Amino acid sequence: MGEITTLLQRAQGGDTQAHQALFTCVYNELRVLARARLAQESALTQLDATGLVHETYLRLSNGVALPATDRRAFFALAAAVMRNVLVDHARRRQSAKRGGGVAPVTLITQVAAECEADEPTDVEALDAALKQLQRFDPRCHDVVELRYFGGLSLEEIAESLNMSLATVKRDWQKARAFLFRSMRS
Repeated sequence: MGEITTLLQRAQGGDTQAHQALFTCVYNELRVLARARLAQESALTQLDATGLVHETYLRLSNGVALPATDRRAFFALAAAVMRNVLVDHARRRQSAKRGGGVAPVTLITQVAAECEADEPTDVEALDAALKQLQRFDPRCHDVVELRYFGGLSLEEIAESLNMSLATVKRDWQKARAFLFRSMRS
């Protein structure tokens, strides 16, 4: 059993020192993941990798039950939280309360790779499409979240979800097509 899995299990049992040690252990990996996501979103102005990781840490520390299963489960949860942080950040920036006349915040995604390069994708539209995909096909949604927000390879996703690589590839293709179509309409 790896160090992260051990720390997850101890943190799940209420050990606050293990909780702190867990985040110390995964901090650099979360920063790499956040940097990779934000490198593609040049229009997402004020949020940097450190800010994204810190906001993710705060949300994971405040009431979210940490998965006690393994490292991959933790990073899948962290990926979902990062996605929510990005969406919430975009919504706050676009709200009338904070200057509603500001140009929309956009996000260029690998998920919508078929989109033309100079056509940005709206964060809220992406979030809505992912929620729709989750209702339509939860397994495809999980593949997208692990692939894009979790930074896992198709092989790692197959192992994490206990599926064949061929199934993951089909789900990835199906999800990309679904998101492309949903975001175009």
